[in-house]
Amino acid sequence: MPRSLFFLAAPLAFVLADPAFSGSGEDPLDGSLAKGMITPAAQDAIDSGLAYLAGHQNSDGSFGTGQHRGNVAITSLCGLAFMAGGHQPDRGRYGKEVRRALEFILSKEDRAIPGFLNNSTVSRHGPMYGQGFGTLFLAEVQGMVYDPVLRERLRGTLNRAVKLIIDSQNSEGGWRYQPIKQDADISVTICQIMALRAARNAGITVPKSVADRCIKYVQDCQDVRGSGGFRYQRQGGPLGFARTAAGVVALYSAGVYEGEAVQKGLDYLMQNCRPGLNQPFPRDREMQIHYYYGHYYAAQAMWTAGGRFWKEWFPAIRDELLRTQASGGHRQADGSWFDRRISPFSPHYCPHYCTAMALIILQIPNNYLPILQR
Repeated sequence: MPRSLFFLAAPLAFVLADPAFSGSGEDPLDGSLAKGMITPAAQDAIDSGLAYLAGHQNSDGSFGTGQHRGNVAITSLCGLAFMAGGHQPDRGRYGKEVRRALEFILSKEDRAIPGFLNNSTVSRHGPMYGQGFGTLFLAEVQGMVYDPVLRERLRGTLNRAVKLIIDSQNSEGGWRYQPIKQDADISVTICQIMALRAARNAGITVPKSVADRCIKYVQDCQDVRGSGGFRYQRQGGPLGFARTAAGVVALYSAGVYEGEAVQKGLDYLMQNCRPGLNQPFPRDREMQIHYYYGHYYAAQAMWTAGGRFWKEWFPAIRDELLRTQASGGHRQADGSWFDRRISPFSPHYCPHYCTAMALIILQIPNNYLPILQR
């Protein structure tokens, strides 16, 4: 739903501020931010990346390799990567792949915990990542399903998934690895609040109090009196790239589009983390470990901010991703992204994950994903 159509309708709506806070001077609906951003070379990279994912989907409809095979978060991200190119369940070149991914996610609702999207046969570390990305995928795709039986099943699962997220928000206002009210961190919290925002956009009730508590938690994680960066947890810890990008997008998702917290977060990213500052590849360990995760949120932050933020950031990350896909490096010439020179820790991930993240970033200017539509 384009943000221009949002209105306050308690109890559903989050408090929305003026999205044009960045002073871009652009009409967010005229397409000026997207014009020329997907170059022919970028489109070629996108086409080969989507073909790679389609050719490597697992037989059960899931994505993920090795220990990550059947991972709910990775499968959901791959589904979103196809959707970012305009492909919908049973519609478009990769419509079959989107539907199969959707059916896989729906099949992973835990019978013992209604709404819990979890594949217990894979690594159990951080299942709430899968909950967040899985719920986001369901919310984004729910208006695109034409099969009435599948649509009804999707709606029921989505409602239960949203309820589980709401019910597991802790007293600080955040979320952590398990679907329980315990501790919290900003990395898991962004996954949940973005999923809730997508669900709210899809017409599902999300109490405003949930967003209000989340805003308080995220702001408590920020060094607002200093650099403006965000920490992993409220209690402390180092500031970082991925944490700061996640913090800015979490505030956006909760309805905060302007103010000191957002502005300082954007400035931190621009001054310390902009692609190209550490050529040929990031040297900072935190930027290496969370390269794709961080840029997934950073690109969204800059897209929403618009103006100089977007126009300086996106061409830089676009060209960096094109270089890494075409570099040879560790990857095969198959259209995927997976380069050990960016992250020596990439064995913790898999090419399906890296490729999906890169494709979502590159296709933001398409404006096809409802959660990012202008």
